[in-house]
Amino acid sequence: MSAIGIAPVQDGLPFGARVSGVSWDTIRDADVRAQLQRAFEEHGVLVCSDVDSTSEMQVEIASVFGPLRHHAMAEVSRADVGATATLMELHNHPEDQNVVELDGTPLAGRTPWHWDACYAPAIYRGGVLRALEMPSDGGQTGFADGVQLYQAISPKMRETFEQLDIVYDPGLMHDRQKFGLPAGYRFLETSPSMRQVQDSYEGAPRSVHPAVWQRSSGEKVLHVSPWQAAGIAGNESSEGDALLEALCQEMSETMQAYWHRWSENEIVAYDNWRMLHMVTGHDPTLSRNIHRATIEGDYGLGRAELVGAE
Repeated sequence: MSAIGIAPVQDGLPFGARVSGVSWDTIRDADVRAQLQRAFEEHGVLVCSDVDSTSEMQVEIASVFGPLRHHAMAEVSRADVGATATLMELHNHPEDQNVVELDGTPLAGRTPWHWDACYAPAIYRGGVLRALEMPSDGGQTGFADGVQLYQAISPKMRETFEQLDIVYDPGLMHDRQKFGLPAGYRFLETSPSMRQVQDSYEGAPRSVHPAVWQRSSGEKVLHVSPWQAAGIAGNESSEGDALLEALCQEMSETMQAYWHRWSENEIVAYDNWRMLHMVTGHDPTLSRNIHRATIEGDYGLGRAELVGAE
């Protein structure tokens, strides 16, 4: 039996694991794949260190957790990998990037806390990330655990949001984000490509997802994405918005985040049904390029909004 090593990604965190020993000699072993699947379910984020950091290995690791799929937004840039796989290209470069100001510092490529494809009724299983180009400073990927967040927020918030669904709108990104913005935050510039994406989703159907759901293991997950959230289903009012904003701020105050500083020969897998993630941003004169493989699947709890019924 081939062996891999699994250790905490960071002392004191209730989620995340660092995996060693993943290679072309081990990744196709049935026992290794079963170990990785169990670790993915248990830890939510897997950092595979000292791997062959190629698109082929990225796709192979992703295949451990399920079949691959295309990203839901057709407008995003893609990189083809052979005949059957496509990677999403998350490329920020000085000629075309969003720029914000946080506490007086301009940052490009900053993406707020979210879970992927919240704007669609079906959410995919997870993502597998690989860095191709990183700025000399900044550009970390943050991960936060919905299981930890559910336990960390106040009992009153838990009781309230266990009964509520959240409406998500695909166009509510970047300068159109409504909830969870930090103090000292100001939007400076929207890239031409992002403006085209936002405009293409004007009037698009919205999705509805529960704020809290329960895993088969019995753990409850607070699964609220401040990014692209339109409001509380059935209560898109000033009072409802104030309640959702209070939750988003409490999430920010109580989360135990893992900040991944990218190094060579690393591939990171995350559970999109459980984890939130974000990007810290970097100097606008620098570039950052991440490729993502998207794992098919759905937890079965989302739905398309029925206009007039919420």
